[in-house]
Amino acid sequence: MTCLIAGETVTVRNIEQAFDELGEPTGATSTETTVDNVVVCPGATADLDSTRPNGVTVAYTLCFPKGCDVRLKGATVNVRGVDCLVVGDPQRYTEENTPGPWNLTCEVTRTDG
Repeated sequence: MTCLIAGETVTVRNIEQAFDELGEPTGATSTETTVDNVVVCPGATADLDSTRPNGVTVAYTLCFPKGCDVRLKGATVNVRGVDCLVVGDPQRYTEENTPGPWNLTCEVTRTDG
């Protein structure tokens, strides 16, 4: 069976904060994971209010393929060359409810201006 939907490649960046024995931050490490075959669905764009006349919020819905092992909570996703923040803590659909190749949907957003 051929799929009529073409996915894109995105990069997921996670930052892990390290703490000392007193709970103070000592540094952070960043990991990047490239994920192929992600469906990118542009969302609505929203202009911000009159206090930010050049401001705009852009959102995407991303559908990640089955089998990709990536942590999205608190992550940044580079979509089409633009860094976007993941909204919330996305969870996978059950295998029985997803006959297609994608089972993890998440929303990402960025605000300019």
